[in-house]
Amino acid sequence: MKAVKSTPAESPITSPALLDKREQILQGAMQVFLSQGYAGTSMDRVAAIAGVSKQTIYSHFQDKEGLFTALIERVTIQRLQRDLGTEGLQGEPRVTLRRLANAYLQKMADEEYLALLRVVMAESTRFPELAQLYTKTVIHKGLSLISTYLKAHPELNLSDPEATARIFIGSLVSFLVTQEILHGKTILPMERDRLVDSLVELVLCPSGR
Repeated sequence: MKAVKSTPAESPITSPALLDKREQILQGAMQVFLSQGYAGTSMDRVAAIAGVSKQTIYSHFQDKEGLFTALIERVTIQRLQRDLGTEGLQGEPRVTLRRLANAYLQKMADEEYLALLRVVMAESTRFPELAQLYTKTVIHKGLSLISTYLKAHPELNLSDPEATARIFIGSLVSFLVTQEILHGKTILPMERDRLVDSLVELVLCPSGR
């Protein structure tokens, strides 16, 4: 019987030495993915840039998809968790939703995240599973987080919390892509605070309520 590899979730990394090694690999992998694209990235190249053996990479991330998944989580989920915590969204809706929107737009507007998102978009035709991986890792987790929070606040009287969550996160993603990736700052200029204020008000005070 073929041995089943353990996943990162099954093999938690706890010691400082292993955490340092993991970060070393991720930094090397980021360089290679951004310069070579997903298709052009090999584990041999990542190992050379990171200064580790290929087997070390496999022991931490299992395969190239696992490595890319870890990179996405590193520049998205982990960044947001540093601002929002790991226990889910908590607090009064007006404050919490504004805090979430600002955290997303601030943390995701740096060159590392935008460059990684460009790789996903550029490779999505040849590797649709890569785009699906991003959607599952980032979009789906974000939707689940917001939807759960909205459902926990019945005083908002939302007829469809899940659809509202999609509107909320979709607006943030669209703003970021339009402004930062599609170079829309001069064509469709808008201050971030103006968008966030209006988006929060749409959720809290929808027309007709």
